[in-house]
Amino acid sequence: MSLAFALMLLTILLLAGIGTPVGLAIISAGIVYLAIDGQDLALAGQQILTGLYSSFILLAVPLFIVAANIMNAGSISDRLLNFCIACVGRFRGGLGHVNVAASLVFSGMSGSAIADAAGIGRIIIEMMTKEGRYPHGYAAAITAASATIGPIIPPSIPMVLYALVSNQSIGYLFLGGILPGLLMGAVLMTMNGFIATRRGYQVEAPIPVRQLPGITFKATPALLMPAILLYGIYGGLTTPTEAAAVAAIYALILAAFFYRALRFSSLYDIFVESARSSASVGMVIGGALVLNYVIASENIPTQLATLLNGLDVSPIIFLLTVNLLLLLMGALLDATTIILVILPLFLPSCRELGIDLIHFGVVAVINCMIGLITPPYGVLLFVINAVTGIPLNHIVREIWPFLAVLVAALIALIFMPELVLWLPREFGYKG
Repeated sequence: MSLAFALMLLTILLLAGIGTPVGLAIISAGIVYLAIDGQDLALAGQQILTGLYSSFILLAVPLFIVAANIMNAGSISDRLLNFCIACVGRFRGGLGHVNVAASLVFSGMSGSAIADAAGIGRIIIEMMTKEGRYPHGYAAAITAASATIGPIIPPSIPMVLYALVSNQSIGYLFLGGILPGLLMGAVLMTMNGFIATRRGYQVEAPIPVRQLPGITFKATPALLMPAILLYGIYGGLTTPTEAAAVAAIYALILAAFFYRALRFSSLYDIFVESARSSASVGMVIGGALVLNYVIASENIPTQLATLLNGLDVSPIIFLLTVNLLLLLMGALLDATTIILVILPLFLPSCRELGIDLIHFGVVAVINCMIGLITPPYGVLLFVINAVTGIPLNHIVREIWPFLAVLVAALIALIFMPELVLWLPREFGYKG
């Protein structure tokens, strides 16, 4: 490790430690590296501009963000929620099951865990805590845990970012996330049912069967979005980026014309919020592009691969070690930073060890999502605390059982890659 690289890492830690946005901290540290190493400082800007303008795939990120914000602003989420209540609300711990089911369904709209938690999650928390049905901390904890499913079932913004750094197919990554997302939902529902039975939470009154067709009909157009996206990609009708544009337009048509729940005046606020979110992600992407240049200059991926080959590490031990490291990092860093900055370091070693990059990517993204609910940093815990006012210590106290079953599901996916790769292979993946 050179002196310039060591000082760059120190700069990142210092700037991030005083509250500087992560993307800006990385860009500033990259400039420090270039200055000390005697390289042209303009290389930082050149790397950012070249990376952003040469990657058509990055356009999918703001488009999925727009789609998610439109879904939240319209009444689409309400209709999806009613559909989930009709399906699973009648069982023990019913509203907890509704919480998880809503995340499974809403994940097909947003591709963002934070959008899930701050949007439909807030509505469900109010339902769960009304009249003392569930403790506030429990409602918030299961909402945070279920929101981690959002970026696993397609569409998925984190998987788009992973596709950017790994040069893998977005479509196959999307397909690879479907079964793991369902597995995450299943283990969360199982834990919710166990806790609800043990604590004696009440059973909700079932919705009459005669109302089910009407509720399903109202939710069906929104439920079709994931199918439309995947059909567009695999039917050869759209690229993944064009599919993201279709998702945004489809969400707008549903909210404004089909459900008549979105006014023209509210579009300004939606686009402003989407622009802010996109700029935030774009800043981290820019920082990652600079850092990736520095890492390549230092020849770190080759050194890491050589070290691992010298240790004669088996693929499964490598996967377990990397995922343990990612779990620890997830408690301190946000998912975007891990995907764009940390994961590229391991990709050459994955290729050397014969680890499938689709399997690795899906598992790594799930790991990053688990990090969103891992104390002390856990972004989703802070988001729910901010939008509901529920004390953070109450949420943390209840999050551990759900965190444990999600980690168990992650371990199962590491040891059984077919859970990730079966659907992609059915659609022609050769890996």
